[in-house]
Amino acid sequence: MFSFMGEITLSPPQAELARLPVESKIFLEGPDGSGKTTAGVARLLGLLERGVPGASILLLVPQRSLGQPYLHALRTASLPPGSPVALHTLSGLAQRMVELYWPLVAEAAGFAHPDMPPVFLTLETAQYYLARLVRPLFDEGFFASITLDRNRLYSQILDNLNKSAVVGFAHTQIGQRLVSAWGGEPGQARVYQDAQECASRFRQYCLEHNLLDFSLQVELFVRYLWPDEGCRGALLETYRHLIVENLEEDVPVTHDLLAEWLPHLDSCLLIYDQEAGYRSFLGADPRSAYRLKALCPQRVTFTGSFVTSPMVIALGECLGRALQTGSQAPASPPPGTSETSDSLPAYQAALSFEVQRFYPQMLDWVAGQVAQLVQDEGVPPEEIAILAPFLGDALRFSLANRLERYGIPARSHRPSRSLREQPPVQCLLTLTYLAHPGWALPALPTQFDLAYALMQSLEGMDLVRAQLLAEKALLRVDGQPRLLPFERVKADLQERVTYRLGERYEHLRQWLEGYAQAPAQELDHFLGRLFGEVLSQPGFGFHANLDAGEAAANLVESAQKFRRVAAVGLADLGKPVGQEYLEMVQDGVIAAQYLRSWRGEAQGAVLLAPAYTFLMSNRPVEVQFWLDVGSRSWYERLYQPLTQPHVLSRNWPEGKHWTDDDEYKTSQEALYRLALGLLARCRRRVYLGLSELGEQGYEQRGLLLRAFQRLLRAAPQEASGV
Repeated sequence: MFSFMGEITLSPPQAELARLPVESKIFLEGPDGSGKTTAGVARLLGLLERGVPGASILLLVPQRSLGQPYLHALRTASLPPGSPVALHTLSGLAQRMVELYWPLVAEAAGFAHPDMPPVFLTLETAQYYLARLVRPLFDEGFFASITLDRNRLYSQILDNLNKSAVVGFAHTQIGQRLVSAWGGEPGQARVYQDAQECASRFRQYCLEHNLLDFSLQVELFVRYLWPDEGCRGALLETYRHLIVENLEEDVPVTHDLLAEWLPHLDSCLLIYDQEAGYRSFLGADPRSAYRLKALCPQRVTFTGSFVTSPMVIALGECLGRALQTGSQAPASPPPGTSETSDSLPAYQAALSFEVQRFYPQMLDWVAGQVAQLVQDEGVPPEEIAILAPFLGDALRFSLANRLERYGIPARSHRPSRSLREQPPVQCLLTLTYLAHPGWALPALPTQFDLAYALMQSLEGMDLVRAQLLAEKALLRVDGQPRLLPFERVKADLQERVTYRLGERYEHLRQWLEGYAQAPAQELDHFLGRLFGEVLSQPGFGFHANLDAGEAAANLVESAQKFRRVAAVGLADLGKPVGQEYLEMVQDGVIAAQYLRSWRGEAQGAVLLAPAYTFLMSNRPVEVQFWLDVGSRSWYERLYQPLTQPHVLSRNWPEGKHWTDDDEYKTSQEALYRLALGLLARCRRRVYLGLSELGEQGYEQRGLLLRAFQRLLRAAPQEASGV
């Protein structure tokens, strides 16, 4: 091992790559954990150390969270002074170019007001505008055969538009492609036609109001700016050196762009993860990415793993065989591995399990094993990840509650859930209604909403006392919500709630009442004040609660972005922007991605996360727990009646029917990539959560469970695993 710049320890292959001449075009591939990102960081620092200006280097990533290792290295390394390195996603690069060259493309692209500036939409604001267009169509019979939350319908329509942009076909062809691949009931064709109509109307609305969602940003960049010699020349002149991380997770139009860009660069490093492509449901295309290898004169392959132990590697090889072939795994270990002292295959030491009858018993077993690891074996809680195909509120609460009994903190990361599903956000929304009584809907907030908000906002308040206080404290004056002063609550209830909590309640009530009597502020300003002046103070629920602080910051940012967009695009709103925002959140709008949610890792807390979210965080842990291994959710696609990510790709022949056989093969491949990707991020051991009956009470026999059964049947087992 070698020390690079005195700060990064590199293996000989990593050091060799970092020291290649500046004018090198490199395609680096290898499995997860083989040290590719570390080599990329060393290459970046080496370029800067050799005098390459930071402003001439572009770091391109499919998701901003994947650039965190590079940003951390740039912040901590001892580098010569100079201009900063640029980090962009395709969307970020497109937005920057559209802002710079808007006057050149606005009229040609068909915008109604080319003399006015563009308005960039987030995922949340795009859903909001789409909802305004689609809601009236429900009365006309659109999507009458579909039973699904409306916010999910909106997100699937936007996903169709995004696919058309990143794959590279016209948005008017969405319905045609979906219908041509459908071979089932004819009624589904009408659903696809409705989705096409909604997408077309939304695109026209955006053109009329200078609104740019993700799909329109990408289309403007790819179809108008990149072909323009002046715009492309400026981009080529600015960035002479390129580092692309996780090339396989990016989309085809990015690969097209790179194929034309590479000949003009002074140097490049393209990093490709073998057997990855986890974001295929978002348009990732590993096959498209791999064709760029032929354009790079220097090709480097890393092997092995700096993360996983030989036991986990053996487990991955055997499980991979079981998943790919469906045949019985070999009883002997793969070449290059060893056997345990009991003559069991090497992977046995990396695998633990115990079959339970009922789902809650399985959760009890998981919590007990975590407690044993932390308290008896000294494994830090942050080195433990509990993973499930989906992490609903009930499962998250059940696990966190069980771990709390052992004194083990837990944190969850679920970036795809809507804002209103986050408890701190629910608390803030309820308090916002109380501070703006004129905004409250007739049924909001309810007594339960207030009880839940009091439990979240007052330190030491439990649900029973919060419910008792809410029953007496929530009043309706002329139809508007008000809080009763604590001194007017009956004496026996005051004693039961305790005067200490009553004092905190009264402080919160007086602050809300004082705000309500003054001129209203912008919603994001109000939320910032409420958090800073009350909820984050000692004695209140958000004090020293990092998760609550993060949720509050995301809500403030979301409200701020909505205010800036709504002020431009909605002259006929007819109500305060803050009120409109609250109603949007109550509708269940799916949250945008907030980078702060991916930054860093909370120390001393077990991670609860969906499996794919954990993969994209790209952080290994010592121990993983895989819950509900028998569930089909590990490989089956979500119910998406308005879209089909595999059909809306370059790899699917237009006009060919999508069959059950195609679905099964795709599911098998997705499960193979998922399972091996998880194992590549596990250093020591995997625990399988097995129950005969699943969460819904049904017996389950999914592909992942059957693969483990084939693998384990080949060797003798102890009753509770190894």
